[in-house]
Amino acid sequence: MIQFDKIIDRTPSNAYKWERYKGREILPMWIADTEFRCAQPILDALKDRAEHGLLGYTLPSHATGAIQAVVDWMAKQYDWQIKPEWLVWTPGVVPGFNMACQAFCQPGDKVIVQTPNYPPMLAAPKLNGLARADVPTVEVDGKWMLDFDVLEQHAKDPKCTLFILCNPMNPVGSVLDEAQLTRIADICAANNVMLCSDEIHCDLILDKDAKHIPAGKLSSAQNNSVTLMAASKTFNVAGLGTSFAIIPDAKVRQRFNQAGQGLVPWVNVMGLAATEAAFTQCDDWLAEQLDYLRANRDYLVEQINQIDGLKVIAPQATFLAWIDASGLGVENPQTYFEEKGVGPSPGIDFGDKQFVRINFGCPRSQLEQAIKCLKS
Repeated sequence: MIQFDKIIDRTPSNAYKWERYKGREILPMWIADTEFRCAQPILDALKDRAEHGLLGYTLPSHATGAIQAVVDWMAKQYDWQIKPEWLVWTPGVVPGFNMACQAFCQPGDKVIVQTPNYPPMLAAPKLNGLARADVPTVEVDGKWMLDFDVLEQHAKDPKCTLFILCNPMNPVGSVLDEAQLTRIADICAANNVMLCSDEIHCDLILDKDAKHIPAGKLSSAQNNSVTLMAASKTFNVAGLGTSFAIIPDAKVRQRFNQAGQGLVPWVNVMGLAATEAAFTQCDDWLAEQLDYLRANRDYLVEQINQIDGLKVIAPQATFLAWIDASGLGVENPQTYFEEKGVGPSPGIDFGDKQFVRINFGCPRSQLEQAIKCLKS
């Protein structure tokens, strides 16, 4: 666990998270990457690939090592037996769900999106000339969950042709159980709505009684689903721009591929090497990271709920906490946090200006520093 306590100066690396508050006494706790050094097998794989000396074109569909690593990971983690040909590599899940907008929607169509949600997903419909139909997230028995009644209403609208789901949910951290996910898949199938499920945080389940189920594994989603995943959040390799879509249906896969023609580049060779290493050699590192994140989450939730005006529901997954600051009685909670010396993600970007999102994927000492600032 000592490796996760180490503070690494990221300022020389042009780290986006740290550039926002450069020169200011504000601890950046916003964008969703962690402060943890990558697992050594990933760094070794990148070094070995670089030392080969040639970094020319590599067709991702021919990267048999990375492909088999994904196939085996799905079987081991989720008991999901996928075929290699179901994989479509993309340079991130954000390009993936934007490709879905292009592939499965026509001008004038609507895209169903849950709210609050992370900004690129909220922006995707408009970027592709489409309307957005929002499904609110509501608190039920101390947990954030989709409003299924609103989802069913939207799905019955013939103009709604795509639902971009985020599971585990960002920013609220909830994990859909099998009954909930099946209900979503059944609603989509019954109304000819394509289901595109962003599952980039799926390997970061913190509640030991929660279980991630890939959307594409469900029988009712076999013919109308795109499941987006990556090693990037789990193993802190987001800067390598490598993710994948799992698409069981050949016709759906063809439409998805066609949408990216001429626009979406092949994923890079280093990202393929990192993904292979992450899914084949880093189980112990991941288990230790999950224990560390659980402890960070529990500490953060306990401390935040002791601060007047703030409250938070413990996330079941991710390293992100969605903090309700409405009790502060301030117009802009983001400014309040920054004046205290903490830089979260502003809730207004996710759809609710009275919240902020805090990234607790950091050494405990940094988290303690943030709490000290907020309590000052």
